Amino acid sequence: MSTKSAPFDELDRKIVAALIDNGRASFAEIGSAIGLSPTAVKRRVDRLRQNNVITGFSATVRPAALGWLTEAYVEVYCDSAAPPRRLAEVVRNHPEIAAAMTVTGGADALLHVRATDVEHFEEVLERIRTEPFIRKTISYMVLSHLIPDSPEAGARRRPGDRAAAPDRARDRPQPPQHAANQR
Repeated sequence: MSTKSAPFDELDRKIVAALIDNGRASFAEIGSAIGLSPTAVKRRVDRLRQNNVITGFSATVRPAALGWLTEAYVEVYCDSAAPPRRLAEVVRNHPEIAAAMTVTGGADALLHVRATDVEHFEEVLERIRTEPFIRKTISYMVLSHLIPDSPEAGARRRPGDRAAAPDRARDRPQPPQHAANQR
């Protein structure tokens, strides 16, 4: 197997765009839209997966439908230079953390946290702050999503769809799972 990556042409871009728009589209549907046979689309998708251009397929779910009604971004400031792998270990211990990354600027890391309510968020924040190398945190509660069909906002809603009424039960739902076959 060659270490040189295969070419990525305009048809590949159209296939990737079609899958991003609708991950459940059939090879026949994609082929019809871009002018290829279903077999040619399958070959290209297989190559894109082999080359790690497409890393997996997943469902996008509106977090509020699962009971995750509160979200925030948390800046994390560490004592000295905590290595990113240590921060990664910490965030894996908190299922409420939907995304985490090291960043430039004053903070060492930025966490995207989802919780059932403000009380639950406060508990998560307290657990994060117990880590010995975390000096302080600054939280920003999300009020609304200005781009409602962004991945951070959850599933896209088509015009006319109504959001499900939030379930305010005190039982904590399971956190949204990352795609099982993502690498």
